[in-house]
Amino acid sequence: MNRALPVVRLRVPTHEDAFVWHRLFDDPDVMEFHGGRSAELSVYEELTARQRRHDAECGFCLWSMLDESDGIIGFTGAQPWPEDWGPKGEIEIGWRLGRAYWGKGYVTAAARQTLERVRAAGVPRVVAMVDARNSRSIAVTQRLGMRLAETFTTPVGRVEAHCYRLDL
Repeated sequence: MNRALPVVRLRVPTHEDAFVWHRLFDDPDVMEFHGGRSAELSVYEELTARQRRHDAECGFCLWSMLDESDGIIGFTGAQPWPEDWGPKGEIEIGWRLGRAYWGKGYVTAAARQTLERVRAAGVPRVVAMVDARNSRSIAVTQRLGMRLAETFTTPVGRVEAHCYRLDL
């Protein structure tokens, strides 16, 4: 059964959003596939600042994801792959959602908007790097029509990561 996706809005993150992201993601379930523990506030302050630069330079970034009431529930978007390993030189889409919002279709709705926006910005192809154990994110890549292209072992943690690709 296909259910209607929720209304979700994306906007460039503000400095204040760093505080909300920090609070939303201060949860072991949310961070399970992102190092396993909460990050310091300074990580989110730097991340939101970098996303504002990406938006200005590229026309896309990791946007704050807002629900029907304009409350921040996480982020989704795209950015150049930031690591020295993996799909270097490619544009990665990604998402992270507060635990209270899981299973409601927010990520799929927001990721579809992301694909529309990066396509409009002239990006020909995107990747999504997903921890091989993260069945929820793998399901999102499949709903987006992405296909498994490569497998990497992460340098930190030595975890298997799947690289999904989609031609736009």
